[in-house]
Amino acid sequence: MTSHGAGADRNGTTATTPRPAGDAPDAPPTRPSIWRVPLMMIVVAFAAFWVWALFFASKEAVNKIGDREWARRAEGICAAADAERVELIDLREIARDGPASAAELAERADIVDRATDIVENMLGEVEAVIPDDDKGAAIVPLWIADYRTYIGNRRTFTTRLRQGRNDPFTETAVEGIPISERLEQFAGDNEMPSCAPPQDLAT
Repeated sequence: MTSHGAGADRNGTTATTPRPAGDAPDAPPTRPSIWRVPLMMIVVAFAAFWVWALFFASKEAVNKIGDREWARRAEGICAAADAERVELIDLREIARDGPASAAELAERADIVDRATDIVENMLGEVEAVIPDDDKGAAIVPLWIADYRTYIGNRRTFTTRLRQGRNDPFTETAVEGIPISERLEQFAGDNEMPSCAPPQDLAT
């Protein structure tokens, strides 16, 4: 008598176990998304940038010059000018949407011009000495030039006041940045806070 193995019929054919009803066929293997590798690279690069920025990048201000004695001298000049300007502060308000007399506008123009005279004299003293480092010698004249543009903006403002125009103060923008912000940035980077432009015309 010949013995047949389990699962084979008498004719020697192998029987297959039927799949239970409702079972889904095996899903084909999925391939990894083509975007997975680029996305992982972006995440790694972003993390590496912040590690560099927080721990390895230079923390020195971009406008900081090497001649620190020049910066200290400039701060002393500017601080004295600030103290002089404080005496001219005029807290009276002239409403722009109401009538203002020519005398009121002319008086304000005189006060602003006197404050601008102080700023201009301050700048002349600061400019009298050139920094002795290459970076300072290159960028301080640019800062001085920006400051003179700002002073010109103040003179234009007082001219309009004397014409009876009580308009807000406007200033030159360089690459979309108000010139006073550029002046203030340089002063801050060089530890010369008193050399930032006055805020007496801010609205």
